[in-house]
Amino acid sequence: MTALAALGITLATFGFMEFWAWFMHKFVQHGPLWFLHRSHHVRHPHPVERNDLFFLIYGGISAALFITGDNGGRWWFWVGVGIAAYGTVYFFVHDVLIHGRLRFWKKSDNTYLRALNMAHKTHHKTQGRDGSAEFGLLWVSPKYLELARKRQLKINKEKTKNE
Repeated sequence: MTALAALGITLATFGFMEFWAWFMHKFVQHGPLWFLHRSHHVRHPHPVERNDLFFLIYGGISAALFITGDNGGRWWFWVGVGIAAYGTVYFFVHDVLIHGRLRFWKKSDNTYLRALNMAHKTHHKTQGRDGSAEFGLLWVSPKYLELARKRQLKINKEKTKNE
């Protein structure tokens, strides 16, 4: 396997995982697996929630692809790398930045990250299985990007005015 092919498979898998995560979230987690995902939509004092089982599922798939992938010699090893890379980004963006499950990353002034946060807050406005919107992670609707830009401009104007 060439390095270019390995990189291509990894990047294609990472990109596909954004679609897959959206699809699974909208139609499976808010559908037949709501009994697992519900824990993510309600406030609770526990550091771990049933919804975290999805990390174990995808981590297990990724690990199986690593183990059987002949140390990079087989194409599915690189699919496992793409899944693991997406899972890592998902953890830092969703659990650390958006939900603050680990308190080492403060709120960002980055417009894109603010837009992600806004979209996710829209998703969590409903606590039930039905009625949610914005099921993706990294793709952000242009309306949230525009809202984030406007909010950042307002903050910048207030900072300049107070100086």
